[in-house]
Amino acid sequence: MRIQFKQTGTPTMVKHTDGGVTVAIPITVKRYSGRREVVLPIGVATATLPEPQEPTILQAALARGHIWQRMLDDGRVKSIGQIARKEGVDDRYVARFLNLTTLAPEIVAAILDETLPEDVTLADLSLNPAAGWEEQRRMMSQAV
Repeated sequence: MRIQFKQTGTPTMVKHTDGGVTVAIPITVKRYSGRREVVLPIGVATATLPEPQEPTILQAALARGHIWQRMLDDGRVKSIGQIARKEGVDDRYVARFLNLTTLAPEIVAAILDETLPEDVTLADLSLNPAAGWEEQRRMMSQAV
């Protein structure tokens, strides 16, 4: 990737035959008291990003479970016990979070979208979860 600064012109986007894309946005860099500031062209709207939100307990647990599963899959650790010692937690704690990696895609999406019924808890999903996705879906439909 190559970055070029153009100070004049109009924004352009070029699609290449190899699948790449080149985007040119004319900007001006001005100095104010030693600070550099990017000045956008007239007519270009700036958007403010929403404030980052803290993940919910279920979202954090799901992420942690996937991180630990990846560590096992990549061979960075050899066992659940090794993860537990590294994190300073109990083996059963790690195992419960790893159980979250086997949830049905719809349940994972509901956790991430925060649309999971409020009465479904981390313990419901991580302690002895149903092995099959159909059974998990059936349990979630009963919880609604």
